[in-house]
Amino acid sequence: MNNGCICCTVRGDLIAGLKKLIKNSQKSGKVLDGVLIETTGLADPAPVAQTFFADDYVQQHMRLDGILTLVDAAHIIQHLDDEKPEGVENEAVEQIAFADRILLNKCDLVDGEEQLAEVEARIRAINKTVPIKRVTNSEVEMEFILGIRGFSLDKIIEMDDAFLEDSHDHQHDNRVSSVGIDVPGEVVQQKLNQWISWLLKEKGVDLFRSKGVLAVKGMKEKFVFQAIHMLFANSQEGEWGPDEERRCKMIFIGKNMDREELTSGFMACMAK
Repeated sequence: MNNGCICCTVRGDLIAGLKKLIKNSQKSGKVLDGVLIETTGLADPAPVAQTFFADDYVQQHMRLDGILTLVDAAHIIQHLDDEKPEGVENEAVEQIAFADRILLNKCDLVDGEEQLAEVEARIRAINKTVPIKRVTNSEVEMEFILGIRGFSLDKIIEMDDAFLEDSHDHQHDNRVSSVGIDVPGEVVQQKLNQWISWLLKEKGVDLFRSKGVLAVKGMKEKFVFQAIHMLFANSQEGEWGPDEERRCKMIFIGKNMDREELTSGFMACMAK
């Protein structure tokens, strides 16, 4: 990349860089196994992730494997508690919210298990289901970093009932949190499309990640939905088994989350 920077203003540079890598690998006849993109500590992960949704050529040749966030166990709480000027996002909160995996580093510099547990609790308050690995000097097995498949069907299906257990005390506030929906039954696709369009248009700025696996009336396959802010992608993957209960699972991670509004809006899409 020309200036080594990845942010909103140079997403075109990122697309051009990825295309060049793809074309060079095709010319050489060598298979490109993967690309690791490292942003700065102050970056918003959304524009990088959205690149894989927005450009057709990149989408045809690459898939977004997952978003890994490196967290400094010794200092993260003070960064999460930073008071930012109005209209300025807290980058530490955003990066945890977007993560498919958390690498909790510098655990040797933390004062015991109690403090580590407090750090993990703060992370879970933002991103309830993210896998966390405690490490020192960033030493980690490559299996935790590569082949995450955070945007694949089976990883979304792995969303178990744990994410539905989050606190009901704060129905609506400006902290980043997650809201889960898990209901038996099917959705009507036309109603779902209208609601999703409205949701992403009206609330997309506050919605960092949305994802789900849905049973759509009249559709044999599982309907997989992914969104990063206002950009979304969907696909039909794997048929529902003959003895499998058709149900809908969604999770929303963002700020100013209104559980009641999200739940009632989604339930209005359900087939009677």
